[in-house]
Parts: sequence; C-alpha cells; structure tokens
Amino acid sequence: MVGPKARFAILVTIVGISGLSQGMLLPVIAVLLEQNGISSSINGLHATALYIGILVISPFLEKPLRTYGYKPLILIGGALVFLSLFFFTIWESLWFWFVLRMMIGIGDNILHFGTQTWITTTTDEKNRGRNIAVYGLMFALGFAIGPLMTSLIQFSPTLPFVVSGVMCLIVWSLMFFVRNELPVQDDGMQVTSTRSLGRFIGTIKYAWVAFLAPFAYGFLEASLHGNFPVYAMRIGHDVSMISLIIPCFAAASIISSIPLGILSDKIGRRKVLAFVLTGGMLIFAVAVMVEHSVVGLFIVFALSGLLVGSLFSLGMSFMTDLLPKSLLPAGNILCGVFFSLGSISGPALSGVYIELFPGYSFFYVITAFLGIVLILILMFAQKPQLEKHA
Repeated sequence: MVGPKARFAILVTIVGISGLSQGMLLPVIAVLLEQNGISSSINGLHATALYIGILVISPFLEKPLRTYGYKPLILIGGALVFLSLFFFTIWESLWFWFVLRMMIGIGDNILHFGTQTWITTTTDEKNRGRNIAVYGLMFALGFAIGPLMTSLIQFSPTLPFVVSGVMCLIVWSLMFFVRNELPVQDDGMQVTSTRSLGRFIGTIKYAWVAFLAPFAYGFLEASLHGNFPVYAMRIGHDVSMISLIIPCFAAASIISSIPLGILSDKIGRRKVLAFVLTGGMLIFAVAVMVEHSVVGLFIVFALSGLLVGSLFSLGMSFMTDLLPKSLLPAGNILCGVFFSLGSISGPALSGVYIELFPGYSFFYVITAFLGIVLILILMFAQKPQLEKHA
C-alpha cells in the first residue's frame, strides 16, 4: 500500500479526472442536444441534473463514511461516474441522459466528499491551505481541459464519453493501492446530537460563514458558463469567440490557486477572502464598461479567475479552520450542498435579470452579488465564536 504522499497524489488526480468529466459533459451534451433540435430552455434545464444529483445524495453520505471509511465511498462514487459515462453511448434519449447526468452528480459528490474529507482531516494546519489549493487546482485543470473534448464529436458523438470514461476507469483503479481509513469520531467540541441532523446543525452554527465562499463560486461558475453566452450573443459577440473567453476564468484560477492557499495559511482566510472578493467585484464592475470589447472580456475573465476562481478551495480551508475534525465530514457535505445551491440559483437569478432588465449589463448582478457576500464575510467572520485560530 502507498504512503501518505502517494495517497494525496492519487486523491487529487481522481479529483482532476472528475473535473474533466464534468467539464466535458456541459458543452458536449449541449452541442448534441442542440444538433437534435432541443430548445435552449430545455437544454439549460437538462444541465441542472448534475446539481440535483449532488443535492439528493448529500444527506446520506456521512453515516456510510463513518461506518465503512473513505476508500469504499471513493470507489463507489468513481464507479458511478465512469459507468454512467459509458451508458451515454448505448441509448440517445433526453430523459435517459438526464438520469445519467444525475447519476454522475451523485457519483461526483460521493467521490468529492470522500477525497475532501480525507485530505482536510489528514493535513496539518500549517499546510492546510496549500494542500486544499492543490485539490482545487486539479479540479480546475480538469474542468478547463474537459471542454476540449467537444472537438471529438466530429469523429463520433460517443467518442467524448468513451475517452473520458476510460480515463476515469484508469485513475479510479489506483484507489486499490490505497489503504482504507476511518474518520475521526470524537473531538473537543460537542454538538447537540450525535445523529447526522445534529451534526449538520452544529456545523452550520459554527461555520456557516465559510459556506458563503463555495456558494459564491457555484453562483459565479454556473452564471458565467450558462447565462453569459446568452447575454454576450444578445450584445453582438460571436459564439466561437465566446467559447474562447469563458475558459479563461477556470484557466486563470489554476495559476493563482496555490499562491492564494499559501497566503491564506500565513495571513488568515478572512483577509484573503476579503481581498479576492473586493478585487472580483471591482473587475466585474469594470466589465460593465468593456463588455463590447473582446479583448476587454478576455482580460476580465482572466483577472476574475485569478481572484474569485479560488473561492471554493479558500472556503473549504476556512471551514476546516472553524470546525473540529469530528464535524469535518458534515462540513464537506455542506460545502457541496452550498456549491450546488449556488449553481442552481445563479443561472435562475441571472436569467430572470437578463429578461427583466434587457437594457442593463449582465455584470451588474455579478458585481452586486459579490458585494453582498463580501459584506457578510466582513461582518460575521470576525465573531469570536468563529475565530478558532485567531
């Protein structure tokens, strides 16, 4: 069996391949449904299946983890992902694909929950931000590479699913070289109940402010990928150019993820979160003035990715600071839940905004949203009961 360093490498590699499969699914299925004459509204609703899957499975993850350990959960989640990818090739049906997307959401959440909790509970405090940043970097790298598989459709509509499925299977098999472990069961801080509901209540009580970051990341990612293309076409931008602008957000986050994580280890999560949110808010405010310029949009997406592209990993590090190890499984579940809620509410709110205020910039809603999150973090992250490591 491999040692701790090799185990960490295997866990983050699995996360990277998971990001690749998610990044591939969004554009590939959108293109295939569009080619089959499916309306854009149905196409958009179809994309929510993955996030529905994440929400559906979330309440049922903690007990199996505490009973069976990390390895079995990661194996089950990975198997659900690659089997679902292969099943895309056997029957082309709108509802069948919706179910498969939901199954991938379930599998990905199981997989991410297991890997996140294993990493956060076994990393010492001084390296926590760095290691979680590596975790976020690998997912972002996979998510940025995934859309490139769209070009494989010209050879065969099933080829992207086969290639990503095989890659998932190969990396998934590495888990057989990792020794299983069980999470920490007890710690100094007590919650009102030992049951899952009590743990969730206790987790939200102590670390709700940290969950604002993954919620904001989900809101941003889904809005920029789902609503911005619609708005950009309405103001005259070419579809081919839009497809090049959007990946700049995820690609730029790859560059800054580890430096921001290390910086947060040194000066604190709250200060770094305030910095990236302030910078992101100012950049999107400038976007209102340069949105008709292709070059301006490239710069906006790159600079915003450098800052707010790391919100998820920074929020996860912050959550880990605020909670005892016994509540980290529930905390990691809630990170996924809040990310999913942001991913669902972002496109819904932004879509309504675009329809109701056609004469106003799409970037106003992004700027206002980041401002609200910044104010909440500045107001509540400094409360004494939240500052375990002040």
